[in-house]
Amino acid sequence: MKKIKYTPDAADKLREINRAISQEYGADVAKKIVKSITDAIRGLCDYEEKGAEVSKMFNVVTDYRYLFVSKNYVFYRIEDKYIRIINLYHEKEDFMWQLFGVNATPQETIDYWDE
Repeated sequence: MKKIKYTPDAADKLREINRAISQEYGADVAKKIVKSITDAIRGLCDYEEKGAEVSKMFNVVTDYRYLFVSKNYVFYRIEDKYIRIINLYHEKEDFMWQLFGVNATPQETIDYWDE
């Protein structure tokens, strides 16, 4: 069975999620949400391919997969010995831009807001 490894960015993001939710909603809510995220990540050890392939969903050449858990996208890569957690992004973040430099905002939206 493969082990889970977090990149420094992913570990920092998980701590940031915990901090932000604790400040906004309290430590108990933060603990519950972070647990749901980490439980889903640990579940990859049982079925590493349960996350969707980014390349098929977003037409980007990459070996990343993702899970959507508690309003967060968890991006990961399956390696020989590890399942590497690349990063986490809240559903409101532009993860396509941050991960791949791809602008996913439709031209229609850009045109509308530039008026």
